[in-house]
Amino acid sequence: PLLQFRNWGVPVGNGWSSTSNNAAFGTDYFARTAIARSNILVNAPLETKSLYQDLDADGNRLNGANRYTLTFPKGQTPPADGFWSLTLYDAHHFFVPNEIDRYSLGTKNRDLQYGADGALTIFVQADPPPEAQRSNWLPAPNDDFSLYLRAYWPQIPIIEGSWVPPAVEKQP
Repeated sequence: PLLQFRNWGVPVGNGWSSTSNNAAFGTDYFARTAIARSNILVNAPLETKSLYQDLDADGNRLNGANRYTLTFPKGQTPPADGFWSLTLYDAHHFFVPNEIDRYSLGTKNRDLQYGADGALTIFVQADPPPEAQRSNWLPAPNDDFSLYLRAYWPQIPIIEGSWVPPAVEKQP
């Protein structure tokens, strides 16, 4: 249960959860232990806001046997003055070796492709998507996995929780 985010933290919407007491756990020993087991450490919320996801929009465990999308509407990528990243980890919270050595996508990826409507869709799946979508592909394992969304130097909407990440949608 320590490696399943739905068992700890605070729900923030669309199946994502986060912690509200980063770097100041007090007597929240379960969250402290879970973070130590999965992340090693966390920064104070004003430095980094991390959000976690194990489930798709229908409440099913994320698994590489399926294809998923995560679509940020125009102007709705994570609000951060530093940078943001979406990182994929296996069920044990390790990077997953893949053919393109890509473990995250975000602000630092200068080749992300936005749709005609200005939306950013990230494709999370084990097999490569069509060539036109490859710059937005986050390779998944064939097994269970988790997603971490981190905002470095987060803006007030993400700190206060008025900004919520989009749901992870399973594709047909």
